[in-house]
Amino acid sequence: MKKILMMAAAAAFVAGTVVATPTSADAAAYNKCKACHNFSAKKKVGPGWGKGDTGHGTQSGIFDREAGASPGFRYKFTKYIKDGKAWKWDEAHLRKWMCNSKDAVKEFTGNPKARTKMPPQHVCDPSKQNEVIAFMKTLS
Repeated sequence: MKKILMMAAAAAFVAGTVVATPTSADAAAYNKCKACHNFSAKKKVGPGWGKGDTGHGTQSGIFDREAGASPGFRYKFTKYIKDGKAWKWDEAHLRKWMCNSKDAVKEFTGNPKARTKMPPQHVCDPSKQNEVIAFMKTLS
């Protein structure tokens, strides 16, 4: 009994100190994101999505963040954005982007020549998208 209590206490401690991850056994969609993005403010290949100081100001998650505006990155699509203002990330934009970023950037900018460096992730299944979006909301 004492051993079980010790293991439970250790698990609770670890759970409280580790960044939450999606609970599904099929974390393929989540793993596609973490290959290039940190879930903290720290940048990786792509911008970080979490709360904190980026060195260029404080951010809080990805939702309501303007696309193509993270400091320290060069975005291919910004020259195609109408009126110099990009869309803001919300569920609808993220769903289209997760499924096929190459097609989504053309739709979002309204320009068939628009390009993005990010490869299509092909996360088109709504249940997998729901899982990723729910996780992203924990970062905001």
